[in-house]
Amino acid sequence: MRNLWKNKGYSAINILGLAIGLATCLLILIYVMDELSYDKFYKKADRIYRVDADINFGGTHWILAVAPDPLAATLKKDFPQVEEAARFRDYGGIRIKKGNENLQENKVIFVDSTLFNVFSLSFIAGDPKTALTDPLSVVITEKMAKKYFNTTDAVGKTLVVNDTSNRKVTAVIKNIPSQSHFNFDFFLPLRSEESRSGNWLSNNFNTYIVLKEGADPKKLESQFDAVINKYLAPQALQVFHATMEEFKKTGGHVYYSLMPLTQIHLHSSKTAELGANGSMQYVYIFSAIATFILLIACVNFMNLSTARSSNRAKEVGVRKVLGSSKQNLINQFLTESVLISFIALILAIGIAELLLPYFNQVSGKQIDIGLFSRPWLLPALLLLVLIVGVLAGSYPSFYLSSFQPVTVLKGKIAGGFKRSWLRSSLVVFQFAISIILIVGTVVIYSQLNFIRNRKLGFDREHILVIQNCYPLGKQAKTFRNELFNIRGVEGATMSGFLPTSDYRSDSPLFPDATLDQKSAVAMQTWYVDENYIPTLKMQMLKGRNFSADMPTDSSAIILNEAAAKLLPFDDPLNKTLYYLTNINSRATKTYHVIGVVKNFNFNSLREQVSPMGLFYTEERGKIAVRFKSADVFSLISAVENKWKSIAPNQPFSYSFMDEDFNNIYRAEQRIGKIAISFSILAILIACLGLFGLVTYAAEQRTKEIGIRKVLGASVANIVNMLSKDFMKLVFIAMLIAFPLGWYFMNKWLQDFAYRISIDWKIFLIAGLTAILIAILTVSAQAVKAALANPANNLRTE
Repeated sequence: MRNLWKNKGYSAINILGLAIGLATCLLILIYVMDELSYDKFYKKADRIYRVDADINFGGTHWILAVAPDPLAATLKKDFPQVEEAARFRDYGGIRIKKGNENLQENKVIFVDSTLFNVFSLSFIAGDPKTALTDPLSVVITEKMAKKYFNTTDAVGKTLVVNDTSNRKVTAVIKNIPSQSHFNFDFFLPLRSEESRSGNWLSNNFNTYIVLKEGADPKKLESQFDAVINKYLAPQALQVFHATMEEFKKTGGHVYYSLMPLTQIHLHSSKTAELGANGSMQYVYIFSAIATFILLIACVNFMNLSTARSSNRAKEVGVRKVLGSSKQNLINQFLTESVLISFIALILAIGIAELLLPYFNQVSGKQIDIGLFSRPWLLPALLLLVLIVGVLAGSYPSFYLSSFQPVTVLKGKIAGGFKRSWLRSSLVVFQFAISIILIVGTVVIYSQLNFIRNRKLGFDREHILVIQNCYPLGKQAKTFRNELFNIRGVEGATMSGFLPTSDYRSDSPLFPDATLDQKSAVAMQTWYVDENYIPTLKMQMLKGRNFSADMPTDSSAIILNEAAAKLLPFDDPLNKTLYYLTNINSRATKTYHVIGVVKNFNFNSLREQVSPMGLFYTEERGKIAVRFKSADVFSLISAVENKWKSIAPNQPFSYSFMDEDFNNIYRAEQRIGKIAISFSILAILIACLGLFGLVTYAAEQRTKEIGIRKVLGASVANIVNMLSKDFMKLVFIAMLIAFPLGWYFMNKWLQDFAYRISIDWKIFLIAGLTAILIAILTVSAQAVKAALANPANNLRTE
């Protein structure tokens, strides 16, 4: 403690560097443990699996988190190892009456009555066995019970849903923990007429099964081909006149697989997930960053301890003369190191608490430090302190304890800051990690900027999206038309199928009436009006748009480029396509192609644009309004007044299309913010160490600097002398960091179908940033040493 107090500056650098490293480690540790804990609170979590589908058909490859509606019942019936099964179906939100108003609720799901036999949700009131047996029942969370009834004692009470049905509350459950891959507030029974259709060719149900104790999931998976051949293949043969073997010969396939419940959050990003999942890739990235930042802090400790070895050389010599063994000295220095780490830990907990609100905001979580609420955390931190203390103190302790007393007491070890390949290597390591983080940050922000500025095939700017227009009923079209009377409105289109929404529908279309599966084109089938293409400023490549003046357009279709390329026509205009309307009778409806629209991105830029057909049909999901008014608030107020004049008690909600688009990349935006935060922390710790080293180098060379100044050296000469060795190390770090940074970030970019190329400008920015920071750090202390009066340094000579 006396030694720490005597050298306050170096002690502060060591403790602050370790504290920042430990605080970063603590925050990321809690984040990672939170990510790894998803769905583990369910009692049968280790036996619950989701059945996923992998389908390649008609030129489109689907990787789905949903399965056919009969699959759950079939697995339970045909396989004794399946204990229970339950399905989810997302039909969108509902409106619930509260007083004279209707409130929109979107955290709604339709489920099988067996749901609570699979997922052990905690009941406040009601019977899990019978809660969902009544087709007009509803199970709600305690949050919703308090919202609508001001009490959790809500069983037996009624909710008016969508103005048409009275649903009796049959159970109240505790709010679902945030560590669940699904999080709904309303559970309604599945509609029997839709959930028991027996259609194996449509995949709409998130299907979960519970295996009996000791059952082998791999064995069950190996029998899925038999299920496909027994149930799906006959329907495919009936509809497409093709066997599964013929289907596979044309490149098609259908596979089912089991996804363990506890892996869904971090290992699944399939179509039709029940919620936004995390990514194991980011867990690895954050864990690596935390480890490297902590190592940078440890490197500071090792460098400063060995650089200042001459200050403690005589202490070591005297102790050895008085009988201390090498082991005693090693123990002493290791104990000092562990004590410094412990002091740093106390400071780190305070820093972590200060940074926690910002970290939660950036990561999108609501976590707390919870030292005492998490029994494992305090022992883990103490173990981490011990490891850090031993790791950081090991080299200095062995180095210092190896001094020979005769040599040091004669003063022959005068320069603690001698050239050291290990110390130089550690500085290179610090700055290489920092530069890799800078490269990563620049690449992430460049990719996000590329996404924001890419031409998507539609114009998302100045578009107001009015959500959930179903309550307007038959007056929805009237409302859309009246919007044109509002000043500043340039266009309005009515459709739930918008490029920035998750509203999707797909079906195969055929170029001839034989419905031959070899020529099928599986495509998105979107229902739009005549204003859709001009309002979103899409570009027609061939043909024409829909017209309200042409009744025949009810059987017209506009294709995108991707769909047109897959069809066996040189020019698809005026060609006829066949749409399957009933799989049992093979009934079809014909559509004639009237146009081809330029491809537009309606999925994430991680995916290529897939085939699509636009159909001229009224769809009231949303209304998109293009405006040019500078006074957006007045425009919204005018739109809301129009809404209330038609549907006074219905909820009015809106968003902006550009914001909806940005929300698709919320994860990448968070990663960018976290990356820049960690880059700053890593550079700060590295610069603390560099500052300490150059300060000590200047102290060790005080008299040399004085003599050089007396002999005519300028301030610039002195600064250059003190800085050049450190700057060489930064340049070496750049040579190591650039190829590694390119490799890791190029791998990250492979997740995007549309991406930037990593060019030399990115490395120039990262390199100049590192050099500038290093120069500022080194020069500040070097200039101070160079400006010192040589008379003060040489007066004792």
